[in-house]
Amino acid sequence: MFKIIGIIGVLLSTFGGYYANGGHLGVLWQPFEFIIIFGSACMAYLIANSKHVVKSTFGDVKSIFKADKYGKQEYIELLSMLFMVFKMARTKGWLVLEPHIENPHESDIFSKFPKFHANHHAVTFFCDYLRLISLGAEKPHEVEALMDEEIDTQREERNHTSHAVQTMADGLPALGIVAAVLGVIHTMGSITEPPAILGHLIGGALVGTFLGVFLSYGFISPIASAIKDRNDAEIKYYVCIKVCLLAFLQGAAPQVAIEFGRKVLIHDVQPTFLEVEEATQNVSAA
Repeated sequence: MFKIIGIIGVLLSTFGGYYANGGHLGVLWQPFEFIIIFGSACMAYLIANSKHVVKSTFGDVKSIFKADKYGKQEYIELLSMLFMVFKMARTKGWLVLEPHIENPHESDIFSKFPKFHANHHAVTFFCDYLRLISLGAEKPHEVEALMDEEIDTQREERNHTSHAVQTMADGLPALGIVAAVLGVIHTMGSITEPPAILGHLIGGALVGTFLGVFLSYGFISPIASAIKDRNDAEIKYYVCIKVCLLAFLQGAAPQVAIEFGRKVLIHDVQPTFLEVEEATQNVSAA
């Protein structure tokens, strides 16, 4: 909702302010200038990026208009799941978890936590490290280094789209100048026309510069920032798993280990200690 309000606000502030100041909106209607600028930017985007990034762009742009993938309830569920797994490992040993690690999608443990269970990447991430630990990789610093590398790789891969969109935004003002120069060339080729026609042509040329800057700073650059912020927030889900798992591996009790993970969450989605404690008690009683 805020994104839509922002888009409407940018349009109203710019064009409404221009019109209120006595400007003629008809002069700004220059479809060919828009084609030159935005069309060239889109084609340059295809040149610069892989097929995967181009396809991901559409999904990432749509995602910024949706609710956050991981909210407070998703993190309460995650911490509850981690608590149950850690408690089983502490009381019954890692061998009890082996069937759940090897076949997580049929696990009766993970199935109790439907949002986590439906998240294929998070399930794979978690089970891969449980498998490593069960096989004897119990040195926390080695596991941490590997987890950091994987999370950094995920972050870099997820941010390809935002970097590409930001690069597009950075190029739009220059393409606006290109459109303006072409407009001036067109005007010079019509130098024998009456002043009214020349004025219209010059105005159209200047609209090119306006459109390049307007599209860049009014829309494309904010979209790139929104995509990056959303991706960084989603990476926190994996960071939470990492912190909890490392704390448990270093000898922390299950309740203490998940508290480590809770503390690294941003405040907008961070459940309280009492909320997590209540959720884990319900899990224990189940």
